[in-house]
Amino acid sequence: MLNETRPLRADLAPMVVALPTEDRQRSFTFYANGLGLEPIGEVAEDGLPEPLQFVLNEGVRLMLVPTGGFGWVSGNRPTAGRDASECLLALTVADKSQVDELVERARQAEAEIVLEPAQQPWGYSAAFADPDGHVWQVTPLDALPSSAT
Repeated sequence: MLNETRPLRADLAPMVVALPTEDRQRSFTFYANGLGLEPIGEVAEDGLPEPLQFVLNEGVRLMLVPTGGFGWVSGNRPTAGRDASECLLALTVADKSQVDELVERARQAEAEIVLEPAQQPWGYSAAFADPDGHVWQVTPLDALPSSAT
């Protein structure tokens, strides 16, 4: 019966978005130094956290898994190469100036700018690809649809 089902409790633990990476050090440098994300976890022999994770916000973590190991957890399904996008990761920032600032930080960290910051039909937005080709869209909070009250 529908009333007897329990809802998914996403509040019990952080949501983790896992992405394959070809080079842990390059990815660490991009996300920690380039974008300023906070790395978390025990330090491994290579001097980086293992697993390689970053805090996106209080409830969401980004985990970068070496490409070879990514297949272990995905049932050995093919992993998309740098030139293919399987998903779009969206970041929300406070305002347009923070969109511009984050895209400039990504540019300085050698990201590929996929969409320069500009007004789009859906609102102000920009997008960049990390060193492994994962595309991140950046949108200010005021561009999000407001929730019904």
